[in-house]
Parts: sequence; C-alpha cells; structure tokens
Amino acid sequence: MAQPPLPPPTSTIPPFVGLIVRILTFICLLISLIIIATNTEKSIDEDGNEDKTKFNDFYAYRYLISIVIIGMAYTLLQSAFSIFFVATGNRFGGEGFCLFDFYGDKFISYFLVTGAAASFGMTQEFKRLAGSDNKFLNTSNAAASLCLIGFFFAAVSSIFSSYNLPKRA
Repeated sequence: MAQPPLPPPTSTIPPFVGLIVRILTFICLLISLIIIATNTEKSIDEDGNEDKTKFNDFYAYRYLISIVIIGMAYTLLQSAFSIFFVATGNRFGGEGFCLFDFYGDKFISYFLVTGAAASFGMTQEFKRLAGSDNKFLNTSNAAASLCLIGFFFAAVSSIFSSYNLPKRA
C-alpha cells in the first residue's frame, strides 16, 4: 500500500534568535551613527584660517546618516514587536502582520546597503585624490563598514521573516 506524501518541512526560527539579530542590527547602526556624526577634521589653509570638515559637507555621508537613522527606527520598532512575541508567545498584529515584517525587512536591508555603498564610493574617490592616510576618510569608511554589517544582520532578519509568512495551500 502506498504511503501518503509527507508535508513539506516547516522551518521555524525561535523568536529570541530573531530578537538577537535585530539587536545586533541596531547596535551596528548605532555605532555607525556615532562614528559618522562625530567625524570631523580640522585643517589650515594657505592663509592660516582653520577649516573644519564634517560629515554634512558631503551628500553621501548625509545620505548614510539618514539611512542609518531610518534603519534604527525600523529596527527599534521591530525589536519591540519581537520582545512582545518572545514574552507572550503571540505575534503582534496576528498573522497578517507577517507581511509587514517581510517587506519591511527587505526594504530596510536594501536601503542600508545603498547607504553603505554610497559612502564607500565617495570615500574611495576622495582617497584616490587625498591619499589613503586621511583620518576623516578612514573614519568614514569605518562607519560605512558598520552600516554594511548592519545590512547583513537585516538581511538575516529578512530571511527569518520569510519563514513566518502564512503558508498558502
């Protein structure tokens, strides 16, 4: 007699793992924000005037800050929902909220990688012109690197949220 086919395996991630990944994303983005926001360089021009270079002098670094702040706000919101899920065992908003998680995670992760890429590109162009020992540019690269690491954690969250999507028959 023939056996009925087995249902496909269900992949679930424990809720606390998703929370840990979101917390790691938030930490990377927070450190990136602190690094880029405090990044300044003082130089003296030919006339003896002091010139201060800050992140907001460049569009790519302003974009990075904007993206990091948006990413932090989203990650903080999702972390609160994850804490609720871990504490109660019930998903906030029910199963319909899984689509918000899924698409929001996708959107934010791609948003984060564009901020990191824009900053890397600008920094590399400036390094080509100014030399590689420029502290301001090296610090900007560190902030972009942390944003990129935050992207990887957000991408993992996106994968986890895809496991939570309602199964369609």
